[in-house]
Amino acid sequence: MARSELRVLALVTEAFGGRGGIAQYNRDFLLALAKCDRVGEVLVLPRFNSGSVDALPPGVQQLRAVEGRHTYSLAAACTAITHRPIDFVFCGHLRMAPLAAVLSRVLNVPLWLQIHGVDVWHDLSALQHRAVQSATMVTSVSRDTRHRLLRWVEIDPARVKVLPNTVEPQFQPGPKPGHLLERHAVGGKKVLITVSRLSSLERYKGHDRVIRTLPRVLEQRPDTIYLIVGDGDDRSRLESLALECGVAKNVQFTGSVPAEELPDYFRLADVFVMPSTAEGFGIVFLQAMASGIRVIGGTQNGTRDPLCDGALGTLVDPENGDELASAILAALDDPTRTGDRTTRFKPNLFREHLNALYRFFSNQNGGSVPARSSVRREKIVTPVPSAFHSLEKHQPCQ
Repeated sequence: MARSELRVLALVTEAFGGRGGIAQYNRDFLLALAKCDRVGEVLVLPRFNSGSVDALPPGVQQLRAVEGRHTYSLAAACTAITHRPIDFVFCGHLRMAPLAAVLSRVLNVPLWLQIHGVDVWHDLSALQHRAVQSATMVTSVSRDTRHRLLRWVEIDPARVKVLPNTVEPQFQPGPKPGHLLERHAVGGKKVLITVSRLSSLERYKGHDRVIRTLPRVLEQRPDTIYLIVGDGDDRSRLESLALECGVAKNVQFTGSVPAEELPDYFRLADVFVMPSTAEGFGIVFLQAMASGIRVIGGTQNGTRDPLCDGALGTLVDPENGDELASAILAALDDPTRTGDRTTRFKPNLFREHLNALYRFFSNQNGGSVPARSSVRREKIVTPVPSAFHSLEKHQPCQ
């Protein structure tokens, strides 16, 4: 690596090969970061094991995951030492922020911290408080998550920026796939879908709210099928709830599906519904909207950002069963597909937003990315793109 290039140490939960929204966000973030000016290498140290990785993008090296908390801390320190010089530390989750703060202080380099949602919805530990305050910049997936962090931590709001998720190009409108119509016997039926982990720790997603509302929906639309895509330790409880509510014949649990099949599952559906009460952002909303189907989300969390305060989808009070049922019926009664509504969340804009943030981060007083002795630094000030700026200032999407 040429000495004019910068090396980044990225501490993340999951990234390449991982599943779920945070892993996807990390992949998008790290891919865009590796393309930023003067970034030569991004060293990624995952916290959890994930699937196999066929190939990594240029400039990215992902090390073997280290699952134990103490062994991960030791591995992070060893990585920082053996791969010196490190020019700045990126921390992809608040849980690892104290470790990242220590490393950035020992290495005397800036810290870039990422927050996602429920990690900052309650008061932070003393170590997390100090770690956040030590960060040169904090990026948040949504306005709501940013606002909640600022409730807990005394930090200059100008250092807390919004960088929303992006959506991959394979999610696009198309006809209902015949093989899935046959697999799930839903030809001629209306299909509701929710895509997420079925974790007992994430019951806020709202699968149970949809199941409890389904009897009211079936009174008017008896041809409705509710597909629950995903798996986890909460599946048996939801299956029992469907039996209890008398809708078991209309609820199908697909289990985990291969990543390559997920776009087809969205196209199979007529309506995506996830009345979550604690969503940091919800990349699945972007995936559903990019697939051209109608979307219903909750008003009490970061869902407002992908749905642009209701301009791109329907927002409901997730605790109001009547409101949820009415929204589902209205969406099912409209036979037209909506087309892709995610223009403002496309990868090219995500890269522009991140590049602007990188330049802001690099030019912070007292927190500049250090220059190698052989590099002549020039101060570059780049305005934040207007689409990003509207989110950051807590303004509704235009």
